[in-house]
Amino acid sequence: MTNLKYKRIILKISGEALAGDQGFGIYPPVISSIAKQIKDAHDLGVEIAIVCGGGNIWRGKTGAELGMERAQADYMGMMATVMNALSLQDALEQIGVPTRVQTSVEMRQIAEPYIRRKAIRHLEKGRVVIFAGGTGNPYFSTDTTSVLRAAEIGADVILMAKNDVDGVYSADPNKDQTAVKYEELTHLDVINKQLGVMDTTASSLSMDNNITLVVFNMNQEGNIKKVIEGENIGTTIKGENK
Repeated sequence: MTNLKYKRIILKISGEALAGDQGFGIYPPVISSIAKQIKDAHDLGVEIAIVCGGGNIWRGKTGAELGMERAQADYMGMMATVMNALSLQDALEQIGVPTRVQTSVEMRQIAEPYIRRKAIRHLEKGRVVIFAGGTGNPYFSTDTTSVLRAAEIGADVILMAKNDVDGVYSADPNKDQTAVKYEELTHLDVINKQLGVMDTTASSLSMDNNITLVVFNMNQEGNIKKVIEGENIGTTIKGENK
C-alpha cells in the first residue's frame, strides 16, 4: 500500500462498457474481464468503490427526447444501473472478491441502502462497494454520482474507465486527425474547452471539491492497476491548487 499513488478510489464504469461489441445489454465475458482487472487492483490492498452507468440498458435523457416525462425516464435509468451493479457483483464474487451493492433508491431484498458511514466501513474491511441507483434523484447523471460519492467517502481519485479511448483529446480522434491528446488538464479547462469528459454539473462539482480524475482506456488489460501504481497513462484532470 505504501508504494501506491492512490489508496482509495472511485472507479466509474459506463454502461456501454458492459455491453462490449454488442452495443446493448450485459455481455458476461466483458464483465468477467473487468472483474479480473478490479481483482488485480484489489489484491494490491487499495480500497475500491465503483459507480456503474446504465446506458447499455436505458438512458433517461433518450427516453425524455422520445416524449417520456423526464423524471420517470430517469428513474428507469436508475433501475438499469442496479442491474449492471448486480451483474458486476456476481462476476467479482465468483473470483473471490467480497462486494456490497448499495443503492440510492431502496430495494432491500437485493441491496443495502446507501449509507455513507457503512460504505466507508465496508471499504476499510476490504470489500468492494458498488454504488447503484445514481444519486437517487432525476436530472443527475452517474458522472455526478461518481463525484458526489468520491467527496463523501474521501476518495483520492476518480478513475474514469473509457471504452477504447486512451484519454482526453481536443477533438474526436476518430474524426479529426489533428486532434491532440492532453496529458493533464484542470477542471476549468474541461469546462471552458467544452471537452465533454463529464457533464457540466459533474465537472463543476469536481472543481469545487478539488477532486482528481484520471481518464484512461479500460480495454487495455492491466490499466486500472497501472493508474493506481502511479503510471502516467491517460489524462489527469486536477483542481487548480493540486
